[in-house]
Parts: sequence; structure tokens; C-alpha cells
Amino acid sequence: MSSIPKGSLKNPIHFLALGFGSGMAPKAPGTFGTLAAVPIVVGLSYCSSMTYLVALLAVTLSGFWICGKAAKDWGVHDHSAIVWDEIAGFMLTMLWAPVSWTSLIIGFALFRFFDIAKPYPISWLDKNVGGGAGIMVDDLLAGVFAAVLLQLCLAIL
Repeated sequence: MSSIPKGSLKNPIHFLALGFGSGMAPKAPGTFGTLAAVPIVVGLSYCSSMTYLVALLAVTLSGFWICGKAAKDWGVHDHSAIVWDEIAGFMLTMLWAPVSWTSLIIGFALFRFFDIAKPYPISWLDKNVGGGAGIMVDDLLAGVFAAVLLQLCLAIL
């Protein structure tokens, strides 16, 4: 994977694509990007459901452009350091979950599982959708899968 151009953290679009710098972790940048989403989710848990939903929509809709722009600037589709999609995906995972240590840990594990394993149709989307949409959509679907299983887990607990 090619390196990120020097000074990328100074570019506001790249800074966001890099998940506030978390995507520059030398190992497991997607995991670090998801970790960067945890304080966002916790902070939004103190807000109304509508505020959380508006924030999720803003992160998601802007992500199509942010991720696409960073990938174009760096000349690499879905560079591993682009983790804005993980932030959106984890926010989606936690959308209707009551925030607790239990829900955060289970939601985190489920989201990372689906994001890494990419079962069908996530894998199909990852391979067949280009640009910013291609970077975002597989993580959003991983977030949906994780959200459904998280709700089932929480119903059992």
C-alpha cells in the first residue's frame, strides 16, 4: 500500500478521511478508525435520537465525498488509512443501541468482524462499487449487519 503524502493531516479533508489521524496507525488502521468513533458515539448518546441520526447522516453523506476525494488525491482506491467509513459504520452499528460498556464492546467486535470478513453481499459491494461510494457502502452494510446482531445480543442479555 502506498504511503500517505506528507502533510496530509494539515489538509482538513485528508484529516477527516484519516479519522482524525487514527488511520495512520501502522497496524490495523481500520480498528483504530473504529476506536476513534467510540467517543463520538458516547458523546452522541447524551443527545436525542434525532440528533444522533442527523450526525450519522452528516458523517455518512460527507463521507462519500471525503473518502472519494482523499482516494483520488492519493491515487489509491480505498487506501487502508482512509477510515472515515469505519466511523460511519460504527455509528450506524450503535444507532439504536443503549450505550454501555457491554454494547460498545459487542458492537465494536461485531462491526470489526463484518468489516474484515466481508460476507456476501458486503464483499460484492467492496469489489464492484467505485469511488467514495465504494469506500463507504461496504462499511455501512457491515454496520447494518452488526446493528442487527447487536440488537439480538442485547435482547438476550
